[in-house]
Amino acid sequence: MTELKTFNKKQLEDFISSGGFEGFDFLPISEHRAKSQIKNLKASDDQVLLILAFYEGKLAGYVGCLPDNFFINGEIFRYAWLSTLYVSEAFRGKRIAKKLLNKAFDEFDGNIVATEFTKEAEALYNMLGVFDYAYPKQGKRYYFRTDASKMIPEKKPETKALTPLFKIGDMVANSLISLKNITAKKTEFRFEILDQIDPESSVFISKFKSRRNAEEINVFIKNPWVLENKGKEDQYLFSSYAQIFKYFWVKIYDHNNTLTACSLLLLRDGYLKIPYLFCETGLDHFADFLSYFIVKNKVKALTSYQKDLNKELAKSKTFPKIYERDFERRYLFQTRLIQNLPPGFDPEYQDGDGDCMMT
Repeated sequence: MTELKTFNKKQLEDFISSGGFEGFDFLPISEHRAKSQIKNLKASDDQVLLILAFYEGKLAGYVGCLPDNFFINGEIFRYAWLSTLYVSEAFRGKRIAKKLLNKAFDEFDGNIVATEFTKEAEALYNMLGVFDYAYPKQGKRYYFRTDASKMIPEKKPETKALTPLFKIGDMVANSLISLKNITAKKTEFRFEILDQIDPESSVFISKFKSRRNAEEINVFIKNPWVLENKGKEDQYLFSSYAQIFKYFWVKIYDHNNTLTACSLLLLRDGYLKIPYLFCETGLDHFADFLSYFIVKNKVKALTSYQKDLNKELAKSKTFPKIYERDFERRYLFQTRLIQNLPPGFDPEYQDGDGDCMMT
């Protein structure tokens, strides 16, 4: 017998503050992720953030929902992202995942979106027959340093014993790369790096179409889903800790001291993302700054779905890439959601929309 239990903001807050979420064989959510979900400005008080499945009284699985909205024809249209889905191996084959998803579909009237899913989750979503691929984003991943000691054993576990040799190879190759980049200079134009969005930036980005405003982005910056910690949370299987996890709010000025670009960067264990970029002119300056930032912070790789920026980086003579490859971010929209959107609708997602900024 399967029982489902839902949690809105107040219920989730009580669940976390009571410590009840820690009393299971595995964690259905981390404390800091729960607090972030509760502070999500786009979530209404009655919307469901977490659904637990119990089988014969034991926690069997869970699904997390991140409420979001579109502003269409002057009205708010609410939907949610699937942020987590997990079923314990002890309860596989009991259709727990399907029941969790169907409950999420019911709670949000079929207005559900998923992205950055695992192959297993994608297979399940497709098997349900209620999702369609929509609005894909084409991007690039640029590599700046070698990381064979991590990448090769992950793809080929049988080579794990050779990790010490891979580390030596990485050390030699990256030393040579560092020598090549030693001439990288700080940009001649002014820039600022802050830990959150300031009032000047807020005014600047308000001129652009965006799914999140300055206040919303700052809430997530201050309440990340991942904390810096060398340890690992074995009881929670989704992103929770990293050795390095930092947001950088970047402001770029031209030679007349006029603000021309703002961007949010996320650096996690050597891997860089650009969740948000707002730029009218001076994209070349931002590209130059990015080259400087990558060298200074010894970034291993950058993933970018910012099409205009990727074109600018292709022209740059200072961009320190050693290799690049094409990437695609796919989105699965529930069929009913697509039907509810106006013809020709474009969500105009940036890299950090959905829960992508949080991990």
